Order: sequence, then C-alpha cells, then structure tokens
Amino acid sequence: MSEWLSELGKRLVVGRKRDGRCVYDAQAKRDLILACREPGMSIARIARECGINANQLSAWIRRHERASTPAVVPITNAELPEQAFVSVTIEATKPEATTIVDLQARLPNGVVVDLRGCDMRQASDLIQMLGSLRCSASTKS
Repeated sequence: MSEWLSELGKRLVVGRKRDGRCVYDAQAKRDLILACREPGMSIARIARECGINANQLSAWIRRHERASTPAVVPITNAELPEQAFVSVTIEATKPEATTIVDLQARLPNGVVVDLRGCDMRQASDLIQMLGSLRCSASTKS
C-alpha cells in the first residue's frame, strides 16, 4: 500500500502556479480521495505519505462528497391525502369593564399626584408606591 501511495504522490503534482501553489492532477486527486474513503485509512497518514497538507486533502474529500450528493432530492408522485376543511369558530371575548379615573392628590410625604385616564388598579399601585417613598419636602427639619 505504501508503494502505491508514494507512486500516487509522485503523479499528484503536475505543475506550479506563478504564486507557488501546486497544480494537481484531477485523476490522481480522485484516486487519493477514494483511497481515503476506504475503511481504516487515516487521512493524515495518507496526506503525509503523498506530501500534501491533511487539511487540503480533507477539503478535497468534502468537495467530492458535496458534488456527489444531489442538492435536490426528487419527489415521487405519491398520492397526497385530500385536504379536509374544518370549520373553526372563535367567540370574541368581551373586554372587562374598567373604571377610568382622573385623580389629583397630595400625599403626606409631599408628592403631588395628577393621574388622568388610567384604571383603578394602575392608580392604586402607583399611589402605594409613591406613598412609600421619602420626599425631600417631608424630610426637612
């Protein structure tokens, strides 16, 4: 096997580009990729014996696998079940009646509250929160 790989490595590089990169023989690349797909073969070992980078060989293998797998899987003309129409009735929920308040208040800690157009829950929450705060007007001695 080692002799075959060394022979494959010799015929792999057929030239060099102007920038120094190698030009590889297409048939030798294909043989190398198929050798890597054999069970028990190490990509790193094969690359080392052929004198190429293992990452380069891995990229060739990925490209080969992408090219050999179809991008679109054909759909068979299987009969599709008929679409069934199901009537769905959604009853509209009535909004709860809320009381809208316009409120002006002066709290014991000096805060003046002017609320317009809010509901009772919002007004109650805000007044309780403001009532618990300290105000500079109420802390003066």
